[in-house]
Amino acid sequence: MTQEGLYQQIVKKRSFLCVGLDSDILKIPSHLQKSSHPVIDFNKAIIDATHELCIAYKPNMAFYESRGAEGWEDLSRSVEYIRSIDPDIFLIADAKRGDIGNTASMYAKAFFEHMDFDAVTISPYMGRESVEPFLEYRDKWVILLGMTSNPGAEDFQFQNLENGNLLYEEVIRKGAGWAGPDRMMFVAGATRAELISGIRTIIPDHFLLVPGIGVQGGNLEDVVSAGMNHHFGLIVNSSRSILYADASVDFANTAREKALELQLNMSALMD
Repeated sequence: MTQEGLYQQIVKKRSFLCVGLDSDILKIPSHLQKSSHPVIDFNKAIIDATHELCIAYKPNMAFYESRGAEGWEDLSRSVEYIRSIDPDIFLIADAKRGDIGNTASMYAKAFFEHMDFDAVTISPYMGRESVEPFLEYRDKWVILLGMTSNPGAEDFQFQNLENGNLLYEEVIRKGAGWAGPDRMMFVAGATRAELISGIRTIIPDHFLLVPGIGVQGGNLEDVVSAGMNHHFGLIVNSSRSILYADASVDFANTAREKALELQLNMSALMD
């Protein structure tokens, strides 16, 4: 998907919501556990309930890889189902890969050729070589980890460098030099919304993927105030507060209500 295509989806749906498909087989409603494919049934119900309200889905690879071949099958079938329902949805593989050379090339092939994702989250620790193989694919995106929402971000990301920058600022500045705003996005955690305005001075035109809204305590209004640009420039993710809002047989309706609440708030903030 192109940058313009993503922008048009936001305008069309009056939404910049991403639903994180962190589908934990131990947390899905108990009545689905009797199914032969409980995660697929759960994902399909969530997708049916929310696809009109969001512009992206973000499966977290750990919840699928941890279950071996069956998990990979559930992931593949979920991607295929999303494409059949709404082929213009932006699909993010939340994989946090970060290797170099042939290994990075094989990761890119897996997610962009075999799985039909639009974007992959990448750890920047090994530098440019870990990113370039993903950028070889036309109209595909790298989402580089910049400033994350977890408490442990303090361990490295906020270290002061000799040039006066913080480490996460240097990562964002360098990453923006590897690809333009039509190919590169950055993760910026909602729990540190007060710092997003500073990130915008470094990358005024790039999209930001913003986790941390909902259970983690991030505030949507603060994120929008600090991070929205002329192309909206935000993809705000919500996972647990939508997926696991209800464990009853009515879980999909409740998920829709939670997604609708966010979408309506986003729509109001777009004006």
